Formats: sequence, structure tokens, C-alpha cells
Amino acid sequence: MKALTFMAKDTAQIEELAVPTIAADEVLVAARSVGVCHSDIELLEGRYIIPFRFPIIPGHEWSGEIVRVGSDVRDFAVGDRVVGECVLGEDHFGFTISGAVAEFFVAKSAWLHRLPDGVSFTNGALVEPFSVAYYALMKAGNVNASDVVVVLGAGPIGLAVVAVASSLGATVIAAEPSESRRAAAIQLGAKHSTAPDGIDALLAEISGGRGADVVVEASGRPEVMARALEFAAFRGRVAYIGIDVGREAPARLGLIQSKELRITGSIGSPGVWPETLRFLAATGIDLSPLVTHRFSIETALGALDAARNPATTIKAHIEMAAVLDGTDHTR
Repeated sequence: MKALTFMAKDTAQIEELAVPTIAADEVLVAARSVGVCHSDIELLEGRYIIPFRFPIIPGHEWSGEIVRVGSDVRDFAVGDRVVGECVLGEDHFGFTISGAVAEFFVAKSAWLHRLPDGVSFTNGALVEPFSVAYYALMKAGNVNASDVVVVLGAGPIGLAVVAVASSLGATVIAAEPSESRRAAAIQLGAKHSTAPDGIDALLAEISGGRGADVVVEASGRPEVMARALEFAAFRGRVAYIGIDVGREAPARLGLIQSKELRITGSIGSPGVWPETLRFLAATGIDLSPLVTHRFSIETALGALDAARNPATTIKAHIEMAAVLDGTDHTR
């Protein structure tokens, strides 16, 4: 089988490897679609947030199909379409243990969730970033059709926030410098989009001068994180989802008190994957506008190059269609 392997810092290659064997409590998954995340690039550059070792196969945003089942596995069967969580206690799938950018890979059934009927493999591979957006909005609380929601930053997670908020009926404004990402926000349900310098006037017009009922900061830029307080309405909610550690920006902190703001921060999507999948299936959201570039496993190095260029790439996916031979790979 073929796999993308990070051999050492800044060194990646397509390897030919044996199909892995599985233990009694494991399943063998045939990868179908795998997204490349900025954190994968950080891993390749040797600067992931927790210790790891090369060589490592990346891939934590994935969908696949079970092709072998261990003898102790009772809740999954061959042919099941699945997605999997990536934070597994102290281990991180695709970072500290090898991930899904391989034609076949091993997973424990405890990590997995069935992909609902009607949800494509492409959408399945976007469940991980989508769940992060869903979790942030659920923490913000009671987002509905009465709300004006401003999303600051239209990266993959910011765009997923647009999709969640608009499906809940909110009037969504996306603020983003990139014209192509603003267009993607409209495709995903935003009623309005604007470059950052136009947000004040547009928000005043749309909200009747009230401000945003919910502001979601998804850029991770300190100066934008500070300004998020200014866009919020009286008793508005401000949800911080963009990440920055160590940089600073001046902020009008008195607005927290004078506007009686509710502020939440979130990281990851702990405990919400089952309801995220139900939400995705029930709403019929199509996340495919996020995928701007597609590659095969043979050309997977190109997906890394694409992911390094956010000016032209929102999300690069590596797509596979390998079929397992008749060999018994259980042990």
C-alpha cells in the first residue's frame, strides 16, 4: 500500500508499505478522503504542540470504509463508512500515532463514528473542523433566527461556523480579506460578506445600529480578537475560536462590563461528535465548497504544497479508492 510519511523535519515522501495487521480490538480502514490541515504542516516542520517522533504518517481529518474487523469488535462491521476522533487521551491520531494518509490504516473502534447515510466521504473528512465550529457555537449559546452573527475570519473553521450559524437561521456576516473566501462564505450560507474595513458600516446597516448578537473570532489575529468586543451588541455573545499564543494587542476591556458581554473560548470539539454528525445529516449541509484542491495518494506531496498557500487554498483533500485483496490481515 502507499502512504504519505513524514520521514524527518521538512522531509516527506510517498512510501510503499505492507498493509498493517490488526489486533482483536482493532479495525482496518481503507481511507477515502483525508484533509490537510495547517497543523499537519507544523508537524512536518517539527513544531507540533506536544512531543512526537519521526517518521510519522499524518492525517487526522478523514473518512473511510472498514475492510477488516478484529475478533473482539462488536459495534462495527466490514463495509461501515466511518470517521474518527483525533484526540485520544494523551495520543493524537495523525501526530503522535500514525494517521490516515495511507491507503489502509489501523483504528480502534472506540475512536470511530458511523458516517450517516447521505453524508459523502468528502463531507465526512470535514467533520473534524466542522465539529470545532459546532462546539464553539453551542458554547456561545442559543444561536437562532433572531441573531445577527458576525464571523471574523473565513478559514476552514470560520467557514464552518458560517455553515452552522446560517443553518440555525441566523443572519450571518462574514468578514475576511480574501475575495475567494468571502465567496465561499456566501456559498455556505452567509447573507453578507465584507472585507474587514467594511464591517462597521455593514453591521450598523444590517443590525439597525444594534451590533452583532454573536461575534465569532476565527482569525486568531490579536488585533482582530481585540476588536471583536467592539462589534458585539449590548448583552451580546463573543466566542473566541481562533488561536494565538504569546502575541498581544490593546483591547477595550471595559466593553465587557459596559455591554454585559458573555465571552466564551473553545478549543477542539470534546464530546460533541455524535451530535455534530446528527446535525450535519439533519441539515443536509454541503461543506464541499471548502475543498478547493484534490489529490491522489500518488500526488499527495502536492497537497502539502497547496496547504502552504492559503491565498489560493482553503482545504486540500487527498482522495483514495484502494480495495483490499483477500488476504486475512487479522492476528
